[in-house]
Amino acid sequence: MATPELVGSSPKLAAVREDIEAVAATDCAVLIQGETGTGKELIARLIHEASARRHHRCVAINCAALPAALVESELFGYERGAFTGAVSPNTGRFQAADRGTLFLDEIGELPIELQPKLLRAIQEQAFERLGSSQTIRVDVRLIAATNQHLKRLVEARTFRMDLYYRLNVFPITLPPLRERADDVPLLVHHFLRTYGTRHHKSIRRVPDDVMAALRAYHWPGNIRELQNFIERSVVLTHGAELQAPVAELVNTRAAISGTATLADAERAHITSVLRDTNWMVGGPNGAAARLGLIRTTLIAKMRKLGISRETADQRGQAAG
Repeated sequence: MATPELVGSSPKLAAVREDIEAVAATDCAVLIQGETGTGKELIARLIHEASARRHHRCVAINCAALPAALVESELFGYERGAFTGAVSPNTGRFQAADRGTLFLDEIGELPIELQPKLLRAIQEQAFERLGSSQTIRVDVRLIAATNQHLKRLVEARTFRMDLYYRLNVFPITLPPLRERADDVPLLVHHFLRTYGTRHHKSIRRVPDDVMAALRAYHWPGNIRELQNFIERSVVLTHGAELQAPVAELVNTRAAISGTATLADAERAHITSVLRDTNWMVGGPNGAAARLGLIRTTLIAKMRKLGISRETADQRGQAAG
């Protein structure tokens, strides 16, 4: 099966292509797992477009991007007067995806109290809107995605075991970019064509040292980070040869060489980008955008890795 948007020729990506071809012809639930920025939403869309449901909608909802109180109304809809501010009925995402596909991104963030209702909706293909007792029946194919280890969430009792097994009918695991370094040149040239056209530039050559730096870097934000880095490089380029700010990648690699762990590498890179943006996390020019992460994911990573402006300044003073 041809998947032109899935750029790369590595064996791990070939296995993903085979999985897409195998599952697209069915209606079973799919659970896409992988680190942030590996292309989970693209895989969901490719499965939908290769399926018999492609003539209907593929409706997406990011469970991490909405306050917990709004997830239920977004999924199932509501009737007028169901809550303060509900001045007219609203069709939820489940109903909007009827005869098509519903993509639940960041499923690990789904509130535990809402999981039984989602399980019922999946199993029975039926639900009730908020404020209504009328059952609505649908025909929906479900694809979920997560960058979390759902089995660990099940063990921690923050994710229901029965829902996990209902979602995990056909798992697809996406490899991080650092495990498919041979695909980096193909991705670089793909993004060069995309952003060269968008920014009205004709960039025909990538210097060997630049490509070597891009291949050697570990890309904690994966494809999304590489994509954003190439777009920024295109904007900075004058002429036919790519002018990429690889110094930040080289400096980060130097800082994390030797016996540093992957966590050390990620901490060093995130801190470097935060310094470049004057510690601005959100916004189009913030660190999250540069790293190819959503703002809440970057904040969570900063907390996990112990990153703050104060601790970074203290480390800098100690190093000096």
